[in-house]
Amino acid sequence: MRTHYCGSIDESLIDQTITLCGWVDRRRDHGGVIFLDMRDREGIVQVVFDPDTEEHFERADRVRPEYVLKITGRVRARSPETVNPAMATGAIEVLGKSLEILNEAVTPPFQLDAHTSVGEDVRLKYRYMDLRRPEMQSNLIARSKITYGVRAFLEGEGFLDIETPILTRATPEGARDYLVPSRTHPGEFFALPQSPQLFKQLLMVAGFDRYYQIARCFRDEDLRADRQPEFTQIDIETSFLEERDVMDITERMVKSLFQDHLGVTLPDFPHMSWHEAMDRYGSDKPDLRIDLELVSISDLMQEVDFKVFSGPAKDPEGRVAALCVPGGATLSRKDIDGYTKFVSIYGARGLAWVKVNDRAAGVSGLQSPILKFMPDAVVEQLLERLGAADGDIIFFGADKARVVNEALGALRIKVAEDLGRVSDDWKPLWVVDFPMFENDADGDLTPLHHPFTAPACDVETLKADPANALSRAYDMVLNGSEIGGGSIRIHDQVMQQAVFDLLGIGPEEAEEKFGFLLSALQYGAPPHGGLAFGLDRLITLMVGGHSIRDVIAFPKTQSAHCVMTDAPGEVSPAQLKELNIRLRGSDKKPADDSNA
Repeated sequence: MRTHYCGSIDESLIDQTITLCGWVDRRRDHGGVIFLDMRDREGIVQVVFDPDTEEHFERADRVRPEYVLKITGRVRARSPETVNPAMATGAIEVLGKSLEILNEAVTPPFQLDAHTSVGEDVRLKYRYMDLRRPEMQSNLIARSKITYGVRAFLEGEGFLDIETPILTRATPEGARDYLVPSRTHPGEFFALPQSPQLFKQLLMVAGFDRYYQIARCFRDEDLRADRQPEFTQIDIETSFLEERDVMDITERMVKSLFQDHLGVTLPDFPHMSWHEAMDRYGSDKPDLRIDLELVSISDLMQEVDFKVFSGPAKDPEGRVAALCVPGGATLSRKDIDGYTKFVSIYGARGLAWVKVNDRAAGVSGLQSPILKFMPDAVVEQLLERLGAADGDIIFFGADKARVVNEALGALRIKVAEDLGRVSDDWKPLWVVDFPMFENDADGDLTPLHHPFTAPACDVETLKADPANALSRAYDMVLNGSEIGGGSIRIHDQVMQQAVFDLLGIGPEEAEEKFGFLLSALQYGAPPHGGLAFGLDRLITLMVGGHSIRDVIAFPKTQSAHCVMTDAPGEVSPAQLKELNIRLRGSDKKPADDSNA
């Protein structure tokens, strides 16, 4: 029906007759001449109808925004005074000769220009309209091109695109599974995959040494701000490669995506250990655009009379750390109270502070309610270690190390954003040398990544000191976001069972849940490892989106509710009977929280 897209018309087509199909973005009547801005996925072009084409002029006169039209006309140059440099097609216009109304439209629920501010609940309810907005069109076109770039790069590196099952067995991978009842196996359930983890390992056993997949994954997680119950991974697995090889391939892939789609040359990715990241930034995904760092001061606080500091300083699991913010002395008491409330979200019971008004004056040049509890000599050592200067403010955290890291790590980012201390650079890095395990709320060991991650030691060393064992895991971090994570996997059955034993998964349970994997490891499993990228998160960063919902065509709310289709929904008694399911009762649907 069309010969050209609206946004592709340029001066090379002047005097040519073309046919456009699309939507009316705007209609204007200027003294007997009607201007229609026609829009499609490629952009907007201005079409002019004058009374010379009487029948089509009358049709143009009665069209309204979002009508679907087919227009044939001649491309002509705009006069110099009417050129619109803000439009890609602003140097030309189309003189309309014929107009066909393909479909009419009622008044849209909201304006579709890029500057419209509308609640996300409305945007999601009318998502098919929201997707017509230039910003959303641009985001999804970028997503398509970036995904194609991923495929092209990996195919060029010898990777094979292999699909893995969507209906599979429920296996614990950190979040709850979405369960699917089986009609043909009454009382039994499939699960939707949280990731293709076990199947891609089996593909390595099968000899497909370079696998990838743009994989749909499903996790029934609790409400979280920027998560989706279904999401997309760039899933990669390789055999006969070490950590540095996997990291090299994926680093080159990300660099190529940024170069090809943004014209950005990313720097080489530095490597930082997990312990260093936690010590300096309080986070395993540090944002290196911010030049503020946490400094440990537990050794200075062990003998002070201030028990709020000395207690955690003497506790093997505690930490006392400080964050020095240049220029922060200008913060008001109201600002500081706001930050105190902010860190309480992370379990901090308060936020001590010191303002440096006159460094040369010693303690008398400082302002703080806690100075009376600290000897002058300790204060001087503190200022020296932090490199504090006039106009700085120092924030303190004292508690269990986890609380201090989370609270001060989050405060570091918030203060930097509030004071404009976040650079515009791209700052990637690899975080490596993760602990193999962490302790859960009951003190039991739990894998920091997943139970198939290989430890960086042998079986005997792992069993002797699991708490201090490191893993062969690696995360790619960009501007404070973990965009990909992976590891070398366990390919030896003895090591896999040793890890299961440490996690309290006995032989019978391991056989029940992972018997197929343990069996496969006996048949010549090669050394292998891989990495998975969160495609939604990566694209959000690349397009400068505010949320992953901005780069997903039909996302759900934080409560895993589709406002547009009103899913999940009830099913008929007949369907439940066919699945051998009887409902004991149903709770009221939770309130929509799409604006939370």
